Amino acid sequence: MHKKQLMKGNEAVVRSAILAGCRGFYGYPITPASEITETAAELMPKVGGVFLQAESEVAAINMLYGASSAGVRVMTSSSGPGISLMQEGISYMAGAELPCVIADISRGGPGLGNLGSEQSDYHQVVKGGGNGSYRTIVLAPYSAQEMADLTAWAFELADKYRNPVFLLADGFVGQMMEPVEFTNAAVEPKVPDWAVAGTKESRGNLITSLHMDNDELEAHLKKLEAKYMQAEREEVRSESYFADDAEIVLVGYGIVARILKAVTVAARAAGINVGLLRPITLYPFPTKEFERLRKRAKVFVVVEMSNGQLIEDVRLAVNGARPVEFHNRQGGNVPTHDELMALVNRLAKKLAEDKLFTDAELHVKETLAKVAAEEERLAHV
Repeated sequence: MHKKQLMKGNEAVVRSAILAGCRGFYGYPITPASEITETAAELMPKVGGVFLQAESEVAAINMLYGASSAGVRVMTSSSGPGISLMQEGISYMAGAELPCVIADISRGGPGLGNLGSEQSDYHQVVKGGGNGSYRTIVLAPYSAQEMADLTAWAFELADKYRNPVFLLADGFVGQMMEPVEFTNAAVEPKVPDWAVAGTKESRGNLITSLHMDNDELEAHLKKLEAKYMQAEREEVRSESYFADDAEIVLVGYGIVARILKAVTVAARAAGINVGLLRPITLYPFPTKEFERLRKRAKVFVVVEMSNGQLIEDVRLAVNGARPVEFHNRQGGNVPTHDELMALVNRLAKKLAEDKLFTDAELHVKETLAKVAAEEERLAHV
């Protein structure tokens, strides 16, 4: 029987990673992700793994490249400024088809910003900040429990697709303490057959992202693209909360989604037809869920702690079929329950007015049609 333990989301990441067979952590501490590095420093040596505090984030990502090349399950963590420094190495790892897990616990930006929680790393992580045609799989937990659960899944996905996988969480989710239950069975680390492991069998293996011939590189890129298309078919995950019959569909991830859940409950209690769609995989994005919900929904409302980054993918998914409203806070501020309830009430009032106008317009059209039909009938008498 698994027992729940009270811990920070950041700590849950490391404990879950160790259970998932991670035996190498290379990183550089940065708020609000520092507890991940601290916990890895404490626990990784206890399971025969390696912890190394690198001199910089540039060094850390290249250490991941080397350890992953040898077949070790590896991870690192950082926040926006550090992730910026890792982008070249992430592109190299995607090009060389090397699995790793990277936890980005977002803070305010751009530049050094502040230590407050934001979601402004969405473009940086989901769209890929390095060079070339590559994608990273991105998972977005909204609780300490999901920090554990999605970390375990991240290692499975990284190995399955031989690709970097991001855990993208805001500072609140990383820092908050909640009960966590570790349900994933311990994985015994194994060296994959593609690795350069120093054995006779692996001597012919080659790890590189360099393909000098144009046709050779094109074929390699098509191979990578086929993996991403497979992930889009098989790995999409989202949560629909009272959204199936909702006229107003709220959209958010991370800490914002928790606030939106409370708003949904309060709005439903007030008789307003509201639901929540929470993307859990930011890439691959749950486009089909938006396509399904837009058949009934009257409006989508994207709420995020950035200048509007998630909203671009929502607009693409909705594809102009419905209006997409936007509400945001930045600089470490969080959308409040009251301001979101005010937004929902305003939209509900507008929808009601639009319905009255539409009903009145329809009544006028029906009346005019009846008059025209009667005039035509009388003309033939």
